[in-house]
Amino acid sequence: MQEEPATVPVFKESGKSSIEETLPNGIVDCETADAPTAAEIDRIYRKLDWRIIPPFWTLYFLCASIRSTVGLSQTMNLAEKHDLGSVLRMTPQQSSTSLALFYVCYVVFDLPSNLIMTRLSPRVWMSRIVIGVGVIGSCMAAVQAAWSLYLLRLLLGVVMAGLWPGMAYYLTLFYPPSRTGKRIGLYFTAAQVSAAVVGLVSAGFQKMDGARGIVGFRWMFLVYGLCGVVTGISLLWWLPERPLPPGEAPMPPGKLTRFLPRTPPALTGRDAAIHYRDLKRVYHRTQWTLSDLARVLMDWRLWPLLIMYFGVVGVGIGVQSYGTVIIRSTNPSLTSIELSLLFAPIWISDLLAILLITPLSDRFHHHRALFFSLPATLQILGLLLTTYAGNPTTNPWPRYAGLLIVGFGLGPTVPIAMTWTSEVFQPRHGEVGVAAASAVVSGLGNLGSIVSTYALYAGWESDRVATGGRQYRKSNWVLIGMLLGSVGAAVVMQVLLRVVDGKKGAAGDGGDGAAKREVRQRGLEGVWFLRWLNR
Repeated sequence: MQEEPATVPVFKESGKSSIEETLPNGIVDCETADAPTAAEIDRIYRKLDWRIIPPFWTLYFLCASIRSTVGLSQTMNLAEKHDLGSVLRMTPQQSSTSLALFYVCYVVFDLPSNLIMTRLSPRVWMSRIVIGVGVIGSCMAAVQAAWSLYLLRLLLGVVMAGLWPGMAYYLTLFYPPSRTGKRIGLYFTAAQVSAAVVGLVSAGFQKMDGARGIVGFRWMFLVYGLCGVVTGISLLWWLPERPLPPGEAPMPPGKLTRFLPRTPPALTGRDAAIHYRDLKRVYHRTQWTLSDLARVLMDWRLWPLLIMYFGVVGVGIGVQSYGTVIIRSTNPSLTSIELSLLFAPIWISDLLAILLITPLSDRFHHHRALFFSLPATLQILGLLLTTYAGNPTTNPWPRYAGLLIVGFGLGPTVPIAMTWTSEVFQPRHGEVGVAAASAVVSGLGNLGSIVSTYALYAGWESDRVATGGRQYRKSNWVLIGMLLGSVGAAVVMQVLLRVVDGKKGAAGDGGDGAAKREVRQRGLEGVWFLRWLNR
């Protein structure tokens, strides 16, 4: 049964106390509402933060943990020969294949998943993804041979497709582009905390090795998978549904969703009216067509962003999947538990960089290329140190310091690339632009992950069997080449946006209060070597 429109306050220009009344169509007259102050707008977005960021952080932490456990299982309980390769009798190349297969399906299904999300309830679709990831993650505890691991990694890619771009799309339903970078960075820290915690907790799972006849890595798969299922179910109550214009009743549930729990709106009353006024383009939603989708896919702006993402995500997944393997090559005397403990600081450095740089990239959001390129350059420096500094037998620690620098550089690059994608495509193509562009950049960009997990490190035999300081040198240089491509694409994107689109670099403000502020807010205007870009 359809709910009656709620009574919503209409705020008069006089600035006096509000009068409770509902317009004939149930919509608040937001144009005649009291003009909100900057502090009030900030308070509303902070209120949304408390409703959206904690569940996003939790779900991404668990999904990232489940995705990365296979990489860690390669070095767990090595002395007892209870690591993944020994138990399943897999070669290093088969382990690399299992890591890469996840990204094959992830690339294929990213776009369809995100497009479905625009037509259905984003909250329910996000819950479906996390429940599926948890179920497949739990099933991985039962793998008995390489083929079963291959199958489950393929299925994990299918069910997890659309998670990362879907989160970015969901965020644009509640925040303007100039506020999304910091928020994406906040929940992206879950991946870094996950990498650190999974590395530390894997030391505990190694202590459980043999308990009830189950090896350590199987315990790890099972526990993380079950936690994912519980989290996915809780999202049905936790996440808010897409915002509606104040006073407009939600659509009645369909046949498939009538048994699902309802969730309270993220904002009500004056807060909802102010948010409507600040972000109108989200509320006036139109159904997209195939021609709309085709225009998004043919937009030239998509491809520099894709190249940017290809490089940095490939390096990130390569380090995440083979971090313990790389550390062991720099110091072969380390035990498996020491490797797990040394893996964590890489991601703590990553987390610190996210917290420091992504808020700045929002403040100076017209210069995303600068905040992307500098951390990417740091990654190149770190990889050079990891490849050439010190000596694996006498002084391995400079190479480990290089990995810490790589971690610091990795942090902000992926959130900034995804934020810039939403920022460029939302004003030009609307909701389908954000959904499709985010999915294409994330999906095809993850081909970089396939390169780094399948073709490099354990998957590159001559590089793996090299001795001393030459081990993995060629793999590191491939990653450096990918990063150089990312930096070049960022520079090209920035220049072309200025040349082709002019100073605003957007298709218009659409009447949004937020969009008008973003046009005025430029930042870095006085920096001499950037002045020519702003002419």
